[in-house]
Amino acid sequence: MKKLACLLLALCFTGAALAQESPQTQLQRITLTAGIHQMEIQVALTPEQHQIGLMYRTEMPQGEGMLFVFQAPSKQCFWMKNTILPLTAAFIADDGSIVNLEDMKPQTTDSHCSLKPVRYVLEMNQGWFAKKGIKPGFKLAGRPFTN
Repeated sequence: MKKLACLLLALCFTGAALAQESPQTQLQRITLTAGIHQMEIQVALTPEQHQIGLMYRTEMPQGEGMLFVFQAPSKQCFWMKNTILPLTAAFIADDGSIVNLEDMKPQTTDSHCSLKPVRYVLEMNQGWFAKKGIKPGFKLAGRPFTN
């Protein structure tokens, strides 16, 4: 009986750990455009969704990403703790203009911050923006940006 109780307890802890480490993939999705390029984006709205972000994901298709939406513009800083994929963060103004781009190294706690207050941060696979020729000043289109 004691072995069964230990086994059940171990399974509960393993299940909790797996649940904690599973990526959030069921977030609301929207489509954004960058000129002729289309992106399928998951939207992180709540503080909990912001905190988890793209942690623990082992892959993300090209052209997909995550948009972090904050209540009001402020200086936003991101890090990559528990994030396996190399990402680029685009810090975006309310009108969809990219303020700055920051390449972020996986599994680090280095801060990557917006150069001015922003409400939106878009994370894509590292190199996606560069391959498309998208730089600071470029305007993204689609909900929620006011164009």
